[in-house]
Amino acid sequence: MSDFPRFTINRHLIVLLPKQPVLDWIMRVDPMPPAGLTLEELRQEQDAFLVSDASLEGIEDAERWVHRRWKMFFELFVGNWYTDESWWPKNRTLKMFKEWFDVQYHSMVWDLAATVPIEHEDWE
Repeated sequence: MSDFPRFTINRHLIVLLPKQPVLDWIMRVDPMPPAGLTLEELRQEQDAFLVSDASLEGIEDAERWVHRRWKMFFELFVGNWYTDESWWPKNRTLKMFKEWFDVQYHSMVWDLAATVPIEHEDWE
Protein backbone atom coordinates (compact mmCIF):
# COMPACT_ATOMS: atom_id res chain seq x y z
CA MET A 1 0.00 0.00 0.00
CA SER A 2 2.98 2.35 -0.07
CA ASP A 3 1.98 3.56 -3.55
CA PHE A 4 -1.41 4.73 -2.29
CA PRO A 5 -1.70 8.53 -2.39
CA ARG A 6 -1.68 10.01 1.08
CA PHE A 7 -1.64 13.76 0.42
CA THR A 8 -4.46 16.06 -0.57
CA ILE A 9 -3.97 19.72 -1.31
CA ASN A 10 -6.02 22.60 0.07
CA ARG A 11 -7.71 23.33 -3.24
CA HIS A 12 -10.94 22.49 -5.03
CA LEU A 13 -10.94 21.65 -8.72
CA ILE A 14 -13.34 23.20 -11.22
CA VAL A 15 -13.60 22.23 -14.89
CA LEU A 16 -15.90 23.93 -17.38
CA LEU A 17 -17.35 21.46 -19.84
CA PRO A 18 -18.62 22.89 -23.15
CA LYS A 19 -22.13 22.01 -24.27
CA GLN A 20 -23.67 21.76 -27.75
CA PRO A 21 -23.91 25.56 -28.35
CA VAL A 22 -20.10 25.77 -28.08
CA LEU A 23 -19.65 23.12 -30.75
CA ASP A 24 -22.25 24.83 -32.93
CA TRP A 25 -20.38 28.15 -32.56
CA ILE A 26 -17.02 26.59 -33.49
CA MET A 27 -18.49 24.94 -36.58
CA ARG A 28 -20.23 28.19 -37.59
CA VAL A 29 -17.40 30.71 -37.21
CA ASP A 30 -14.35 28.69 -38.22
CA PRO A 31 -13.73 28.79 -41.99
CA MET A 32 -11.95 25.44 -41.64
CA PRO A 33 -13.63 23.77 -38.63
CA PRO A 34 -12.00 20.68 -37.14
CA ALA A 35 -13.27 17.81 -39.28
CA GLY A 36 -15.61 15.48 -37.46
CA LEU A 37 -15.28 17.23 -34.09
CA THR A 38 -17.86 15.81 -31.70
CA LEU A 39 -19.17 17.19 -28.44
CA GLU A 40 -17.59 14.28 -26.59
CA GLU A 41 -14.17 15.13 -28.08
CA LEU A 42 -14.66 18.83 -27.35
CA ARG A 43 -15.43 18.10 -23.68
CA GLN A 44 -12.17 16.24 -23.21
CA GLU A 45 -8.93 17.92 -22.17
CA GLN A 46 -10.46 21.11 -20.82
CA ASP A 47 -8.59 23.53 -18.57
CA ALA A 48 -8.81 22.74 -14.86
CA PHE A 49 -8.93 25.47 -12.24
CA LEU A 50 -7.64 25.07 -8.69
CA VAL A 51 -9.65 27.17 -6.25
CA SER A 52 -8.77 27.87 -2.62
CA ASP A 53 -12.09 29.42 -1.59
CA ALA A 54 -13.01 27.77 1.72
CA SER A 55 -16.70 28.59 1.20
CA LEU A 56 -17.04 25.98 -1.55
CA GLU A 57 -18.89 23.03 -0.06
CA GLY A 58 -20.44 21.45 -3.13
CA ILE A 59 -21.49 21.84 -6.74
CA GLU A 60 -24.02 24.61 -5.99
CA ASP A 61 -21.33 26.73 -4.31
CA ALA A 62 -18.92 26.04 -7.17
CA GLU A 63 -21.52 27.05 -9.75
CA ARG A 64 -22.22 30.31 -7.89
CA TRP A 65 -18.45 30.95 -7.65
CA VAL A 66 -18.00 30.40 -11.41
CA HIS A 67 -21.12 32.40 -12.31
CA ARG A 68 -19.78 35.42 -10.41
CA ARG A 69 -16.72 35.22 -12.70
CA TRP A 70 -18.50 34.08 -15.87
CA LYS A 71 -17.12 36.83 -18.10
CA MET A 72 -13.49 35.97 -17.34
CA PHE A 73 -14.12 32.25 -17.91
CA PHE A 74 -16.06 32.90 -21.12
CA GLU A 75 -13.32 35.10 -22.57
CA LEU A 76 -10.60 32.67 -21.52
CA PHE A 77 -12.37 29.81 -23.29
CA VAL A 78 -13.18 31.57 -26.56
CA GLY A 79 -9.75 33.24 -26.55
CA ASN A 80 -8.10 29.82 -26.31
CA TRP A 81 -9.99 28.81 -29.45
CA TYR A 82 -9.70 32.02 -31.46
CA THR A 83 -7.53 35.06 -30.79
CA ASP A 84 -9.48 37.10 -33.34
CA GLU A 85 -12.15 38.66 -31.12
CA SER A 86 -14.38 39.38 -34.12
CA TRP A 87 -15.09 35.62 -34.15
CA TRP A 88 -16.21 35.64 -30.52
CA PRO A 89 -19.93 35.50 -29.80
CA LYS A 90 -21.46 38.93 -29.41
CA ASN A 91 -23.60 40.04 -26.47
CA ARG A 92 -22.25 37.41 -24.10
CA THR A 93 -24.34 37.09 -20.95
CA LEU A 94 -24.50 34.92 -17.84
CA LYS A 95 -27.57 33.23 -19.35
CA MET A 96 -25.56 32.39 -22.47
CA PHE A 97 -22.65 31.16 -20.34
CA LYS A 98 -24.98 28.76 -18.50
CA GLU A 99 -26.31 27.50 -21.85
CA TRP A 100 -22.77 26.95 -23.13
CA PHE A 101 -21.02 25.34 -20.12
CA ASP A 102 -21.51 22.79 -17.38
CA VAL A 103 -19.54 23.26 -14.18
CA GLN A 104 -17.76 20.17 -12.90
CA TYR A 105 -16.59 20.33 -9.28
CA HIS A 106 -14.20 18.17 -7.25
CA SER A 107 -13.64 18.78 -3.55
CA MET A 108 -10.72 16.37 -3.13
CA VAL A 109 -7.51 16.94 -5.06
CA TRP A 110 -4.83 14.32 -4.48
CA ASP A 111 -1.18 15.22 -4.89
CA LEU A 112 0.48 12.12 -6.35
CA ALA A 113 3.81 13.92 -6.67
CA ALA A 114 4.06 15.12 -3.07
CA THR A 115 7.88 15.09 -3.17
CA VAL A 116 8.01 17.44 -6.19
CA PRO A 117 7.12 21.05 -5.39
CA ILE A 118 4.34 22.70 -7.35
CA GLU A 119 5.66 25.38 -9.70
CA HIS A 120 3.75 28.37 -11.01
CA GLU A 121 4.18 29.59 -14.56
CA ASP A 122 3.26 33.19 -15.35
CA TRP A 123 1.47 33.47 -18.72
CA GLU A 124 1.66 37.28 -18.89
